[in-house]
Amino acid sequence: MSRVLPALMLVVLAASGPALAQVPPEGPLQMPAPQELPEHAMHPLHELDSALVALPLATLLGTTLAFRPRRRGTPPRTPAVIQTQIILAIVGAVVMLVVGASIARAFAVVGAASLVRYRAKIDDPKDAGVMLCSLAIGLGAGVGLYALVTFSTAFMLVVMWVIESLEPKTTKTFELHVRTKDSSALRSAIENLLRRQEIRYELRTSSQDELSYLVDLPYDRRTDRLSNAILRLDESGGTSVEWEEKKKGK
Repeated sequence: MSRVLPALMLVVLAASGPALAQVPPEGPLQMPAPQELPEHAMHPLHELDSALVALPLATLLGTTLAFRPRRRGTPPRTPAVIQTQIILAIVGAVVMLVVGASIARAFAVVGAASLVRYRAKIDDPKDAGVMLCSLAIGLGAGVGLYALVTFSTAFMLVVMWVIESLEPKTTKTFELHVRTKDSSALRSAIENLLRRQEIRYELRTSSQDELSYLVDLPYDRRTDRLSNAILRLDESGGTSVEWEEKKKGK
């Protein structure tokens, strides 16, 4: 809670900053001289002028950095890290488009972002980038940049659809134990079955009466159907199948 209060104070100060700065001057009031607005600020969608250039350019440059050549001997980059680098480039562009030259908006972004940082439990770094982008979009809607935040949301949806379509299929890891009378006679049939169903496997242990595999099973694949398929391989009926799910990082 001690971390949340300073963040809330920053948000309050940012919101009240412009009001505190408007202190009435002493003496007779003087009307400010009329100022001419830039030509691009005359139409209601003027904030899109910069967004149409900034967001695609940020995406292109972020993608270039994410897919930079990898030095020999370095570990491969995970899809989550690549996606996060692209998303953060877009987030930075959206935040700066919303903030502009307003110090009050900058303080509001910092204060609200600290709430996300300390109060939200985020496992995937990609989700953190999306949350920051949602924060910037919400702040932009709050200050009246309706066209900008609408375009930014649509642009982000398209980018997320593209990069998430490139993700490898999510899998669950299991230890598959098959107990049978003669494991050597059943081993080749089991492995052929796993290959036909495009399931990644690794033989861990093998004994006379048991086979143990480490299996990566797609999330939409049910273990009971695969168990029944394995049991049908043994016509004598003396086989049992057991699944043990392995937690991530273990």
